[in-house]
Amino acid sequence: MDPVSQGAFGAIFAQTVSGRRKYIAGAILGCLAGLAPDLDILIRSSSDPLLGLEFHRQFTHSLVFIPFGALIVALCTRFIFKKYLKWRETFMFCFFGYATHGLLDACTSYGTQLFWPFSDERIAWNNISIIDPLLTLPIIIFIIFTILKRKKWIALVGVAYIFLYLGIGLLQNNRAEEAGRFLAKERGHGSAKLTVKPSFGNLILWKVIYEDNGFYYVDAVRLLLQKEYCLGTKIKKLNISSDFPGLDRNSQQFKDIKRFNWFSQGYLGIGMDKSIITDVRYSAVPNEVDGLWGIKIDLSKNNTKHVEWIVNRDNYETKWSKFFGLLSGKDCSNKI
Repeated sequence: MDPVSQGAFGAIFAQTVSGRRKYIAGAILGCLAGLAPDLDILIRSSSDPLLGLEFHRQFTHSLVFIPFGALIVALCTRFIFKKYLKWRETFMFCFFGYATHGLLDACTSYGTQLFWPFSDERIAWNNISIIDPLLTLPIIIFIIFTILKRKKWIALVGVAYIFLYLGIGLLQNNRAEEAGRFLAKERGHGSAKLTVKPSFGNLILWKVIYEDNGFYYVDAVRLLLQKEYCLGTKIKKLNISSDFPGLDRNSQQFKDIKRFNWFSQGYLGIGMDKSIITDVRYSAVPNEVDGLWGIKIDLSKNNTKHVEWIVNRDNYETKWSKFFGLLSGKDCSNKI
C-alpha cells in the first residue's frame, strides 16, 4: 500500500487506544510505526535487481515481527515523547500502528509474507488497490476530527469505515471471480487457475486473469449493479524449456527466473519480445498484457550474471486515456 495509507492506518488505529489528551501523540507514533516496515526497501543490490523483491514485504511485514518492530520504533522515538507519555503508552501506540502495516499490504495483490519465517508464501487477498483515495482520504479526515474534537468515537467510526470498505472489496472480488469463470466457460476454457484484482484506485473496474492451454487470458470486468465485460487479450505462459532451450539450468539467469516466478505467484508471460518475461498481474490498462515490469534474459551472458530488470513507462498518456475509458464503461458490455 502507498505510504500515505500506511501512515493513516497506523495513526487511526493508535488513536483508538489513546487517552483523551493524547490523540496527537497517538497519531504521530502510530503513523511512524505504520510506515516503518517499508524501510525494507533499503535492502537492495546494484548487481542483483531481484534482491529487493525478495526482501520487500518479508520479515519486517510478518506477524511475528510486529512486537519487535514496534519496540524498535518506540525506542527510536522515546526521547521525543518521554515527558508526555509513559513507556507503556509509547509502546502500545507503536504496536497498534505497526500491526496494521502487513495486514493492509496483504489486502493488495502484490503479496506479503505474513507468516515468515515459517512460510515464504506471498499472501494477497486482492480486495483493494495499492492506491485508493476513497479508502485513504476519509481516514485522514477522521484522524483530524478525532484530534480537534478529542472524541475517541470518531476514530472508532473511522476504523468501522475501514472494515466496511475492505468488506466491499471482498464482495467485489467474489463478483469479479464469478465473472471470470463465466468468461472462461463461455469460451470453452477451464479456469482452475484464476485471479482477479482491482484496477488502480477503485473497486469498480477489475482485472481478470485465467490460464488455459498454455496461455493467460486477460480481461476486465466493470462491477456496478450489473457486470460489464471489457474483453481483452491473451499472452503465452512462460515455459522455460521451450522458450529458452539454450539457457543453462545452473546459470544465475535460470535461478533468477525461478525467483521472479515466486514473486509473481506464477503469473509469468512472454510476448513479442522473446527475451522479456513479464509479470502478467500488473498493467496500466487492466484488459491488456503490457506489463508494468519484467526481466530481460540475455543468453550471451556468462553463468554468474543476473537478469536485467525492465520497467515499462511508455505511452502513459494513451494508457490513462484507455483506463478511464474502461472505468466509464467505454468498450464494455453486459453481453459477451
